[in-house]
Amino acid sequence: MRVMATGLRRLDDYRSWCFEWSRAPGVVKKLTLALGVAALTGVLAQIYVPLPFTPVPLTGQVIGVLLAGVLLGGSFGAVSMGIYVLLGLLVVPWFGGGAGGSFSYLLGPTGGYLLGFIAAAYLVGTVNDRFRWARSFLPRLCVITGGLLIIYAAGATWLAMVYHLGPVKAIALGVAPFLAVDAIKVGLAAIAGTLLTPRR
Repeated sequence: MRVMATGLRRLDDYRSWCFEWSRAPGVVKKLTLALGVAALTGVLAQIYVPLPFTPVPLTGQVIGVLLAGVLLGGSFGAVSMGIYVLLGLLVVPWFGGGAGGSFSYLLGPTGGYLLGFIAAAYLVGTVNDRFRWARSFLPRLCVITGGLLIIYAAGATWLAMVYHLGPVKAIALGVAPFLAVDAIKVGLAAIAGTLLTPRR
């Protein structure tokens, strides 16, 4: 038991060191971390399942979006997702299913979700950094769920604009099909965030 307790203390000390290091001054370091998380999000986006009843596919990138805020904080979490979106629109085909490389992608049915990624990462990261109570599992789960709701709101609103849908239809196509799977993603992101960042 004593060995286990010592190991857990050392793990928590290491997590604290990593957390403080990632928040310490140094623009180059933070931009490098932001680019790394953007790349991770691009890799997760290749988990891609098109659905026949909605123009919005099922992808894995939401986990990367939510972790961006947890791992990088509000400002650089948002920067990371800004890098992901901008590079995807310009040159890197790392959106869902290998799409991207054109600004016209932003005008499609998933453009709102991309913009929501930036806001969601900012919210999750800002709350995580400012409030210590938000770093334990259940509060973090609630905060990450809030980030997901921002993505849903942006995505469904954009979808309604692109396809001239009413709010009920937009939610039916852009939110409801993903609730069950996204609940799992939120849980995974909360677990990962709790394991990777300190509580204090």
